[in-house]
Amino acid sequence: MPKIYLEPEEITRLEEEAEYLRDKLLVRILARTGCRISEALSLKPSDIDFDRGLITIKHLKVRAKLTCPSCGSRLAKKARFCPSCGTMVTEIVSKAEEQQRVRTIPIDDETLDIIKEYIERGGVRNETLLGIKPSRAWQIIHELAERAGLPSMVHPETGKRHGVSPHRLRDAFAIHAVKTDDSGDSLRMLQEQLGHRSFDTTARYRKIAAEELKDWYHKLWNE
Repeated sequence: MPKIYLEPEEITRLEEEAEYLRDKLLVRILARTGCRISEALSLKPSDIDFDRGLITIKHLKVRAKLTCPSCGSRLAKKARFCPSCGTMVTEIVSKAEEQQRVRTIPIDDETLDIIKEYIERGGVRNETLLGIKPSRAWQIIHELAERAGLPSMVHPETGKRHGVSPHRLRDAFAIHAVKTDDSGDSLRMLQEQLGHRSFDTTARYRKIAAEELKDWYHKLWNE
């Protein structure tokens, strides 16, 4: 059966394959916090509160705002006519908008100990904690997955196969959380942890985990 998400024991295998403490820390931060790869790579030592076991995540998103050149109204990507002035759209004005959101989330003591060891060894050479670019982070996760013998993953919505990527560790965190506790309160906490604006985005992980559906189905046949 094709794999859709990574199990906790497979995350452990990724860690065990890491030759460098930095690579192990990359896996730990992604898998133990569920943060985005961009968030993990932008973490600074000053963002970590070792006493309280918290990290501050700063998420910067750049969005393109499309407007009508005649009246300045907001336009959809494929708009042919402006909904406000009715002008036929032949040229769209695009303006980049930066949106920064900050959230503070918990992190486990074992990962904090690894971060402390990494810092004490002089691992922080740039302003950021890990000091690597996204392309290098993707390469590290891909190589660790190959060495651990992990299979490619199937996207639950498109059915396409992909290699193990940093985002699959975020997925693994979310699905582990849902399988542990899928109550409404727990899902709200998960939404906060992951930094989702919409609860519907978080609720997708409940569908992927499918534990509730499986239990219901097996009860039909008394299995």
